[in-house]
Amino acid sequence: MDNRKVALITGGGTGIGRAVALRLAAQGIDIVVNYSRSEKDALDTAAAVREAGVGCLIEKADVAADDQVRVMVDNTVRRFGRLDYLVNSAGTTRFVDAGDLDGLTGEFWDDIMAVNVKGAYFACRACRPHLKKTGGAIVNITSIAGITGRGSSIAYAASKAAAISLTKSLAQVFAPEIRVNSVAPGIVLTRWVAGREDHIARLGAGTPLGRVCSPEDVADVVAPLLLTAGMVTGQTIVVDGGAIL
Repeated sequence: MDNRKVALITGGGTGIGRAVALRLAAQGIDIVVNYSRSEKDALDTAAAVREAGVGCLIEKADVAADDQVRVMVDNTVRRFGRLDYLVNSAGTTRFVDAGDLDGLTGEFWDDIMAVNVKGAYFACRACRPHLKKTGGAIVNITSIAGITGRGSSIAYAASKAAAISLTKSLAQVFAPEIRVNSVAPGIVLTRWVAGREDHIARLGAGTPLGRVCSPEDVADVVAPLLLTAGMVTGQTIVVDGGAIL
């Protein structure tokens, strides 16, 4: 173990989570990459993190399962001796048209809320005592869907609105030792939109900045919220190229 700071990133093997992992590793921070199904992606991300000269631990855990989250956090502290940052990037959705009310089943609701809301809560709760010791920080990856009510499904939008509310609640409960913020991207070019690239590009062309987000665009905001924005807590920072103006 060394004195480097440590970040746990749920959903850290792909997309936004991977971009954040690499950005923090470049700052000399040891990384814990959590995944639930994408083992190969997690291994690839871990290899890239280690190339930056920092330590990396890979942890398989379903964030919707409180017991698995607690084990993951315990393993993190056992391996590195500390925990400084948590990024809740794990998420799920189902693509169901907003008008298809019958198509949005109870099972879909349960899955989406379990990962996107309960999962973030479980991770924050398990990490709290360790982050309190280090004066750490949390960033929850939410979405503009939680602000606009429009997204891949009504359930997804509701889950992200709940995650924004959770951020505000925990910022108050965890203060003053721990700061809690959220970053709400617009459409991000990840595997979630695979096969829809032309449609997404057209949407981006209609924004003030003329493009949609990359995972790296989101990491550009997450990193300073964790590392330097010492007077910012309970806030949701929108990263969407001006799409919802």
